[in-house]
Amino acid sequence: MGIITWLIFGALVGWVASIIMKRNSEMGSIANIVVGVIGAALGGWIASLLGIGTVTGFNFYSLLIALVGACVLLLVIGLVQKATKTEKH
Repeated sequence: MGIITWLIFGALVGWVASIIMKRNSEMGSIANIVVGVIGAALGGWIASLLGIGTVTGFNFYSLLIALVGACVLLLVIGLVQKATKTEKH
């Protein structure tokens, strides 16, 4: 995939993941793109470890893998934010 396709794919995946994880109001366009692209890489890595494939392009299967990765990423970010917020109080 080219850079423009990655940005569009990342924006779509990041936006859907932020809605699923109920963080949409906290995130803007750039954050959605970053979460989507990193989530696609993370999801592809997890899927390849499990032997079920990887992100191969702009298709439904890759979208699902990237979406799982983006949701995992948002979950980890949320846990880290919660832990640092607890430490401050």
